Amino acid sequence: MLLLRLVLALCACFSASAAFAQCRIDVLDALPERGVIHLGSKVGPMPLVILLHGSTGTGAEMLRESGLAATADAHGFVVVSPNGGIAAGRGYVWNIPGVPTVTGALPGKDARDDVAYLTGLIDRLAATGCVDVKRVYATGLSGGGRMTSLLGCVVPRRFAAIAPVVGLRAGRPLAADRSRADPASCRPTTPLPVLAFSGDADTTNPITGGGAPYWQYPQTVAVQRWAALNHCSEPYARNLGAEVYEQGYARCDGDVTVAARVKRGGKHSWSVVDNEAMWAFLSRHTR
Repeated sequence: MLLLRLVLALCACFSASAAFAQCRIDVLDALPERGVIHLGSKVGPMPLVILLHGSTGTGAEMLRESGLAATADAHGFVVVSPNGGIAAGRGYVWNIPGVPTVTGALPGKDARDDVAYLTGLIDRLAATGCVDVKRVYATGLSGGGRMTSLLGCVVPRRFAAIAPVVGLRAGRPLAADRSRADPASCRPTTPLPVLAFSGDADTTNPITGGGAPYWQYPQTVAVQRWAALNHCSEPYARNLGAEVYEQGYARCDGDVTVAARVKRGGKHSWSVVDNEAMWAFLSRHTR
């Protein structure tokens, strides 16, 4: 028995050393995005959260304002918060094809392909050995939430789950009826867990719909569309306390769920998010 314990201890030490060796900090330090990459407290391949800023914001601001760095330290994951590909105002916006940015203009033909950029960023981070490609997640605020939704629509296999903040979409508004989502613009090829965070006092992206041309259809339409895409069969609604309620769907393909968590009186900011709840949701899923 003593010999077995010694062997197991040696194996554990070897595994820890191997995991440490896999994460090449020197390679990670050479990445152009190094200033907006936060490593959690673990060593070895870690889960990755892609954190996307709101329109005209920056990745550095989003990393600071979200508080996800502290959550990463507590739970041992990596956060990267890059800049969008289109300069606008004091920062950047994301290229969501066919959808006007907050400037009112459609992304130009020469604008960076942000889907390609972000999937490439995942690949570059994975090449450092610091990231587990089976546990990659996306979240983002406002325009970053809409970009997160787009990633779920077009490259769902690259993500284990998504959690848009004040920005859940399920494709662009339908041209013939902008109170509905255009089904042709969101056709994921695999089930994807979705948890959105929002506030019922948000006047920028109202959960009841309307607003700017890029918004229009209600959050409930987006939730219902994701539920249909995931073949969910059990709608539910529940209070999570005096300030928060959740509406969603269970019994979906692949044992996923789709839900929107709404803060009563919540406005258009990261304040509607419970970071611990977000991470608890994301970390339940692997690809």
